[in-house]
Amino acid sequence: MGENERTLFIDFEFTMPDRNSRRQGFYQEIIEAGAVLVENSKVVEQFSSYVRPNRFPNLTERCRSFLNISQEQVNSGISFHDLAEKLRCMGGSKNCQVVTWGNMDMKVLQHNCLQASVSFPLPGKQIDLSMEYKRFFGDQNQTGLWKAVQEYGREGTGKHHRALDDALTTYHIYKLVEKDKQYLRRPEPTTIGDMVDFSKLLNKFA
Repeated sequence: MGENERTLFIDFEFTMPDRNSRRQGFYQEIIEAGAVLVENSKVVEQFSSYVRPNRFPNLTERCRSFLNISQEQVNSGISFHDLAEKLRCMGGSKNCQVVTWGNMDMKVLQHNCLQASVSFPLPGKQIDLSMEYKRFFGDQNQTGLWKAVQEYGREGTGKHHRALDDALTTYHIYKLVEKDKQYLRRPEPTTIGDMVDFSKLLNKFA
């Protein structure tokens, strides 16, 4: 990231339907949010909160079990309107790019805004870091990074603010990719083994 550049790293957790009973009109809603605002290559703000879903307020057993989030935690969360306003305060400028791992976070946020009649709070450029990584390192190494992120996520299960941990992890991976883009100038192909710092990062958070 260059000077005077603002980037918001975001991770959400969503509601899930039960496997056996498809609820009428069910759609995913944000129930936990983590965000990290970086300015001039420094973290200037972190945000973490549970969020109360609007349309389907009662979590399914599958959702509680998979995410290890209780109904009480979600009930104590902020409203979706408050979440949208907080995101607007952190990243509501066109000069602030938004980075996520995968494209689901922004898709669900956009749909939740539509359902709640709330304007989308993040007008800046959206970057799917998983696709950036795939383009940079190639298909061969996509799985390696995804497995690493998944393992990190599982180790975080049961801890508070897992969404924030994942947003911070996305930021660290982003820094590594930016730093290691020099490898593009190498004649030999880059491998995941070149990213020594990444294994150190995982050990640090394990």
